[in-house]
Amino acid sequence: MKITALVENTTNQGWRTVHGLSLYIETPGHKILFDVGPDDTLFANAERAGVDLAAVDTAIISHGHSDHGGALAAFLEVNRRAKVYIQRRAFDMHYIKILGIIKFSGSLDQSLEHHPQVVLLDGDHRIDQELLLFTTPDISRYPSPANSAMYDKDGPDTFAHEHSLMIFGEKNVLIMGCGHAGVVNILDRAAEYGPKLCVGGYHLYNPTTLQSAPETLLSGIAGELDRREMAFYTCHCTGQKVFSYLEKHVRKMRYLACGESIEV
Repeated sequence: MKITALVENTTNQGWRTVHGLSLYIETPGHKILFDVGPDDTLFANAERAGVDLAAVDTAIISHGHSDHGGALAAFLEVNRRAKVYIQRRAFDMHYIKILGIIKFSGSLDQSLEHHPQVVLLDGDHRIDQELLLFTTPDISRYPSPANSAMYDKDGPDTFAHEHSLMIFGEKNVLIMGCGHAGVVNILDRAAEYGPKLCVGGYHLYNPTTLQSAPETLLSGIAGELDRREMAFYTCHCTGQKVFSYLEKHVRKMRYLACGESIEV
């Protein structure tokens, strides 16, 4: 299995960057695009990486925020074969509170909800023997303070529109988007599947306030991660300050920047 970051906030190799995420994953059975980022950054970096987006057979949008699904319409213009798996509630409107005022924060293109390639989900879904999508209803442990500013049409966001991906192979791999449900909660939910590697963001940095999660929270999260017999690559919404802390307190913690790959 090979996992390549095509869209991410940072790069060590001069790649084009933007606030968002897209991972290209090749497995024995699939060519997967996990999230598409917010704009055409995906296409520029895919060309540089030699990735043929038209050959992707499975696309997954992790949740309903535009930094993960903003380029979906453009992707569907170049790929006419992939099924795109999205939680139905990801097409709801999403909002953010800034200085006490709730504002529209950017959502998925609602005109795509009934696109013939889109598969709408209501909870967990087994794609095949290799791929499983699951939601995380219990988000109570170690919640990120950055989540408190996020709302949907019904009030504070419960992130029912977010799902994570399990890839089953010689080593089972867990892929997250922003991890709004909380990395610890997602790991608890995925424990029955025995992941040995976790890749994704932890949403512990708030870009609107430029604030990172407090050390008291990070200490608890680090302890939970470090006790697990698995490796971690984080990225995107974790934030550099948080990563620096986790890197010191979690034995197998690394960062995945744009243009970098992981071989499993």
